[in-house]
Amino acid sequence: QVQLVESGGGLVQAGGSLRLSCAASGRTFSIYAMGWFRQAPGKEREFVAAINRSGGTTLYADSVKGRFTISRDNAKNTVYLQMNSLKPEDTAVYYCAARPSSSYNGIYVSTETYEYNYWGQGTQVTVSS
Repeated sequence: QVQLVESGGGLVQAGGSLRLSCAASGRTFSIYAMGWFRQAPGKEREFVAAINRSGGTTLYADSVKGRFTISRDNAKNTVYLQMNSLKPEDTAVYYCAARPSSSYNGIYVSTETYEYNYWGQGTQVTVSS
């Protein structure tokens, strides 16, 4: 089992940047593929970005492609989400999630919430216009 704690959210003006962090504790972090999801009020939780165990494969939602970057540091047990050129529609609670993966360099990364076994408590990101 792994415990996940997000940080780095806050209030930012449109066009600004934020860097979210997700610190993992418990079992060995490097056995997990990781993902970031978000949920706006009244909407379903949606996929934002995902990364495989090695960090060599990433995937992004079309809505954030070119603006957000997911990365991980297995030595620090942390996954990051760098968010640039933020828009008001990026306002949401952002969650990180972990999914055990048998392949360290596998090219498959999941966009589906049901494939992730562990979730953090979320961090609020608010983008003002």
